[in-house]
Amino acid sequence: MDFNTDIAFALTAFCAVTLFTPGPNNIMLMASGLNFGFWRTTPHMIGVPLGFAFMVISVGLGLGAAFHTWPAIFSILKYVGALYLIYLAWNIANSDSMDTPDEIKGDPLTFLQAASFQWINPKAWIMTVGAISAYGEVSVFPYNVLLMSSLYGVLGFVSSGIWVAFGYTLKQFIKKPTTVRLFNCAVAILLVATLYPIFVEDYG
Repeated sequence: MDFNTDIAFALTAFCAVTLFTPGPNNIMLMASGLNFGFWRTTPHMIGVPLGFAFMVISVGLGLGAAFHTWPAIFSILKYVGALYLIYLAWNIANSDSMDTPDEIKGDPLTFLQAASFQWINPKAWIMTVGAISAYGEVSVFPYNVLLMSSLYGVLGFVSSGIWVAFGYTLKQFIKKPTTVRLFNCAVAILLVATLYPIFVEDYG
């Protein structure tokens, strides 16, 4: 198969930058690491990269054509995702973190919840469409889509693990209930702020 090395390097850089920078997934992983610990967040941590990799394959292999034909579907998903993000932000802001994992109120996202969330995650759509449209010439179809999906999957595991570990590490320094509540409120505000691209696109 044809393979363009220059575009491959650019694609890898694009994937790394979009995966490791703050977004809904990373903010929620960090909050989950702090509130629930590393191991309880593992299903969430695995669901994000696998769910996103599956999304890239689905869109790249033709599902994107359906959204092009019926753009209303994309708009519905976009606003459902925005409402769900606000709901998650509210839950994070009102969550309690105790000293031991068994006493923590609530539950982290499951594997299926984390994987399914990618379809209503605004940043995930920007990353998927951006990669496919800008770096599709990295190889011939469908190997280009498989390469993008693999890159996002592998790098996504690393990114997810780092953000969960970051949140878990913060727990060692943030122990007072009041401080944890303030941190959760700040995370909730950041999560809502990730909706900014939606409003810029619609009203900018």
